[in-house]
Amino acid sequence: MYYYLIAGEASGDLHAAGLMHQLKRIDPSARFRCIGGDMMAHEGGGVVRHYRTLAYMGFVPVLLHLRTIMAGMRQCKADIEAEKPDVVVLVDYPGFNLSVARHVSRRTTIPVAYYIPPKIWAWKKHRIRSIKRYVTRVFSILPFEVGFYAARGYRLDYVGNPTREEVEAFRAAYTETEAEFKRRNRLDEDKSMIAILAGSRRQEIGDNLSRMLEAASQFPQFQAVVAGAPGLDRAVYDEKLRGTRARIVFGETYQLLSHARFALVTSGTATLETAVFGVPQVVCYYLKAGKFMRLLKRLFIKVKHISLVNLIAGREVVPELIADRATPARIADELRRLIDDDGHRRRMLDGYGEMMRLLGTGSAAETAARGIADMASRKAGH
Repeated sequence: MYYYLIAGEASGDLHAAGLMHQLKRIDPSARFRCIGGDMMAHEGGGVVRHYRTLAYMGFVPVLLHLRTIMAGMRQCKADIEAEKPDVVVLVDYPGFNLSVARHVSRRTTIPVAYYIPPKIWAWKKHRIRSIKRYVTRVFSILPFEVGFYAARGYRLDYVGNPTREEVEAFRAAYTETEAEFKRRNRLDEDKSMIAILAGSRRQEIGDNLSRMLEAASQFPQFQAVVAGAPGLDRAVYDEKLRGTRARIVFGETYQLLSHARFALVTSGTATLETAVFGVPQVVCYYLKAGKFMRLLKRLFIKVKHISLVNLIAGREVVPELIADRATPARIADELRRLIDDDGHRRRMLDGYGEMMRLLGTGSAAETAARGIADMASRKAGH
């Protein structure tokens, strides 16, 4: 079967690659064409356009690069029509992917699968209309989405959570000691590490990294180690790191989390990864015009939490410092509490365990791949 996959950022590249790996096991004839990244290419996908040329977030960055984004969207739509795959698989990245879904549904008979659907429970609930009209089948990785979508008349499949699988598979295979990791990366072998996960996009890093580093610098008994995002140059980090004692490692986020004692994390998949590794964390996500953005959040975002850990658990397990509250002083206060308060730290780890039970143990990529392969087979008439 012929699969066309679209992912628009680093985490989507990772999850799409896992899906492709399982599709190859289930369907030995599988062929792939992609809008995606290096991991999808490694699984055998012909990458039409790299996600780096499309991964912009926020009103101003999107506006500034709108011509590039629109060109990429036109290229993708035309390519799908020309290639005529058996199924189109969308992975997260809703602004782009829902436009593609509409085009494919209106202009072709190709079924559309959505793996990791839009987070409409947080905002833009109107997108449920597009999903109902243009998406053939949705495969969710968050257990609470089943009830949310069902209440709005759409049945989706919860397939398990790939982040849990990926972390657990890594931990089962990883044998390097903390001392070996530090020695290989020329880190201080006498100091425990605070992992800094400042996001996967340039603007996230620009907005958050300096604040996180300033907070971590108040704990000289630890060393701050930044997880460099895949697909970004070191130059993105150099200005922020200059004048600090922090170090950076690229392509080794899981290795770093395997040995870190604490973490400062921007919201997103990284909060879930950190929790599965069992690393106590502070979630911080600075936004410009913070007070105004918090007002907008109250008006438009209808969930109590923004981190996946808290959303899955249904309560506050990890502290969230959002918008103008993500100051170095407040981040340092929450980090100090984690370091000094054993009871607080234990309660967070207990919350991680509760979250893990809710995620379940099924293989998300394999379950979704079976459903998607069935869609492709039906389209091909097999």
